[in-house]
Amino acid sequence: MKQLVLSALSLLATSVWAGDVGWNSLFDGKSLTGWVVVNDGNFTATNDVLHLEKSMGWLRTERQCADFVLEAEWRALETNYNSGFFIRAGLEGQPFPDGAWQVNLKESSLGSLLKGRDTVLPSTTPKFPVGEWVTFRMQARGSTLTLDVNGVRAWEFKGLDTDRGYIGLQAEGKSFDFRNVRIQELSNERPPNQP
Repeated sequence: MKQLVLSALSLLATSVWAGDVGWNSLFDGKSLTGWVVVNDGNFTATNDVLHLEKSMGWLRTERQCADFVLEAEWRALETNYNSGFFIRAGLEGQPFPDGAWQVNLKESSLGSLLKGRDTVLPSTTPKFPVGEWVTFRMQARGSTLTLDVNGVRAWEFKGLDTDRGYIGLQAEGKSFDFRNVRIQELSNERPPNQP
């Protein structure tokens, strides 16, 4: 019994040390539960992978989020790839939400920050080969958004003008896979220098 308790405590300590406390999966690996397909987005779920087939539209969370850390792995399945992560998006617009903040997954401007169709921060991330898994970690806190690519800070932006909205995956005519999509919702309490 003592050994069992020690093993359980060790597992808990490992999980806490790894920073898993407070994380919730946004993708169960087998269905689109918790998500809503918008316009003509073609998304399916199989074998722990959320697959995006060539289409135009987007996939959004069922509920809105305010301050959060979003982490996901993605891989492009064809050249000249193009997709993106919508941050605090609204519902109006077709095929994509009007004026939404987007962290770009376009091969030629990977990791750039867009507001609608306008580039706010140009790309500083080199393109990755087709088929290679890449991890993006985005933190939205107050008016600040950061992007880490494979554990390395790509940029920090102080100018988000929306307090809450939907998280979304863009379908822009190219095929992608996503996995390990998870979120850590942050407290509404912000550091003193944050609006």
